[in-house]
Amino acid sequence: LQRSQQMKRSAWLAPAPCRLNSGLPMNIGVLFVPQQEAWVVERMGKFHRILEPGLNFLIPLLDRIRYVQSLKEIVINVPEQSAVTLDNVTLQIDGVLYLRVMDPYKASYGVEDPEYAVTQLAQTTMRSELGKLSLDRVFRERESLNANIVDAINQASDCWGIRCLRYEIKDIHVPPRVKESMQMQVEAERRKRATVLESEGTRESAINVAEGQKQAQILASEAEKAEQINKAAGREANAMLVKARAKAEAIQLLAAALAQQHGSAAASLSVAEQYVSAFAKLAKDSNTLLLPANTGDVTNMVAQALGIYTALSKPQAVKAQEEMPPACEDPQPPATEVLKAEQAGSS
Repeated sequence: LQRSQQMKRSAWLAPAPCRLNSGLPMNIGVLFVPQQEAWVVERMGKFHRILEPGLNFLIPLLDRIRYVQSLKEIVINVPEQSAVTLDNVTLQIDGVLYLRVMDPYKASYGVEDPEYAVTQLAQTTMRSELGKLSLDRVFRERESLNANIVDAINQASDCWGIRCLRYEIKDIHVPPRVKESMQMQVEAERRKRATVLESEGTRESAINVAEGQKQAQILASEAEKAEQINKAAGREANAMLVKARAKAEAIQLLAAALAQQHGSAAASLSVAEQYVSAFAKLAKDSNTLLLPANTGDVTNMVAQALGIYTALSKPQAVKAQEEMPPACEDPQPPATEVLKAEQAGSS
């Protein structure tokens, strides 16, 4: 009988599901509720009120503390589960869920075990979201994946009085063969990047070398140009002036020599000699010969050369005579006229 009474009492005071506390507090009439906790009170089996933090008074035997809800942020480990991606790769994934009770009434009467319900919802949502992504996108879009899971949990847990603050993926385990393939892909990508960087370095080096050679050639050509200008302005200019003066003096001497007696004959002889020697050199310089029709007649050739010289010298002689001043008239009569006058007087 005593044992049965203890069993009835234990059934009457059976602890309801709660977080944070191992048992429910006893109703002694005066209760002190801790901060960030909500105690759900039932009066004769029906919901009565929620006790706020601080001093509270209850009626013994009629009021009973049925649930104790923690209003702090709750961290729940989501067990490891398997999921298949869009490209048929099986992954083992686990996470961490952060919750907070927003409505103690709904959390107490809306669902039997809120933690278990939210954990199962997080697992099913994770599997459905992973099925929409390929393996590469799973690693790149972890933040968007976490955000989608949080939105799906909040839509379903609104009627439970629980709000999911965030969800974080802890570990993603891939099969060994897939892991090896990913490692090979990473190595190939790194080799590709190294090859690209090396080729870019080679290209930059070649461009720099070509640019240096171009600048060197430009500078060399400018230096050569400046040197030629200096030479032309200096030594070569003086040499040309000296040659021009020497040629002018030679022409003056030649003109003076031609003006002397028998100068024209000497010039004719020189021209004839040069004319004959020019025909003698034609066969030595080239295989093509340009000969006049009377090549065998040397006398005719010399006469032709003298005629060329005479034709060139006549205009100069005429021009010289035109430039000479006119002669003065002699006031004395010529000698013949004087003799005739003397003979007429004697007669």
